[in-house]
Amino acid sequence: MRISSRAAAINVSPTLDLDSRVKALVAAGRDVVNMAVGEPDFLAPASATAAALAKVQSGAVRYAPAAGNAKLRTLAADALNEGSGASFTGDNVVICHSGKHALSGALLALIDPGDEVLLPLPAWVSYVELIRLAGGEPIEVMPLSGPEGAGARPDLAALEAAITPQTRGLLVNSPNNPSGYLWTRAEVEGACAIAERHNLWILSDEIYRRLVFPPGVFVSPLHVATGALRDRIAIIDGASKTFAMTGYRIGYLAAPKPLADAVTRLHSQTTGSPNAVSMAALEAALTGVQPELADHLAEYQVRRDLLLDGLAKLNLQLVRPDGAFYAFPDVSRYCDERGASGFCADLLEEVGLALVPGSAFLLEGYVRLSYAMPQADIKEALKRLGVFLARR
Repeated sequence: MRISSRAAAINVSPTLDLDSRVKALVAAGRDVVNMAVGEPDFLAPASATAAALAKVQSGAVRYAPAAGNAKLRTLAADALNEGSGASFTGDNVVICHSGKHALSGALLALIDPGDEVLLPLPAWVSYVELIRLAGGEPIEVMPLSGPEGAGARPDLAALEAAITPQTRGLLVNSPNNPSGYLWTRAEVEGACAIAERHNLWILSDEIYRRLVFPPGVFVSPLHVATGALRDRIAIIDGASKTFAMTGYRIGYLAAPKPLADAVTRLHSQTTGSPNAVSMAALEAALTGVQPELADHLAEYQVRRDLLLDGLAKLNLQLVRPDGAFYAFPDVSRYCDERGASGFCADLLEEVGLALVPGSAFLLEGYVRLSYAMPQADIKEALKRLGVFLARR
């Protein structure tokens, strides 16, 4: 059977592939500390769990509109409007099967063959593949170099210099996966100014926007954009990270109505309506205050500080992560000709510690550590990493 060139060109997600390999090793009896997967280890909010159970027990689990239930769309719009100055309504929101589903739908609706999309590095593993699937060309822009950049801070001058007549948009992600770096207000303002000067759209992946550690402040392009640019900004969000609802597979896109309508048409023909049970759970999560979330954020911060202290003692350099649950240290001096991929392969084989190489995020010489795990596991991971580095 002949496979289409479109499907053949898509690579498997390296983070999910690595997590699968690690789980296979664990199932075979290997002792592995897995810092490779970006999945919260907390339970979903009790209100979301109760709502999901009630939805199943009600028996009213039927098709929904392709864009999702009206009440949930309005709740999502209200959540994004708060503090941003935006005026989204439910008509601007498309409920999707995940944040990744929202992202892919938006890119398919925005990109024509040959369009270029600016992609500041480091970048989540799926961005490049999804841009190419839509027929576009990702334009990878390196971060600032030297200690002030350390694989995280965006280089706005390089970003603008990369623009060509084919450039159509900018894809940003703050807090960032893999670095945990939180873009400053000045950086977001600078990116918006570039987009305004060159008539670009901005697609902002804000899946970690609620996971920001004090005194850090999350800034969305919506917070600073003015004029016509506000009508060229779309937001991706979902339940997986903040609400620890990864398996529910539910997220959403908030966008100018022409884009929201286009994505709704695409999804009506490809994936149909969102999951009714997951929509009920997300509706509960977005309603009122979920008391668990403050505890989760506080615990993430304790874990972050524990990990940063350990990495500093190992003399590994990185920009301080002020959001999400990742650290992205520079290990280039420990790498051989195989780069960070070889470093991570040896690390897993020799001491049973799974990390993701920076090459998966288009930045060589770094590794991503996820601290979405108990403190005891973080301490063990640091111990194993120290043993491994001492042998290099």
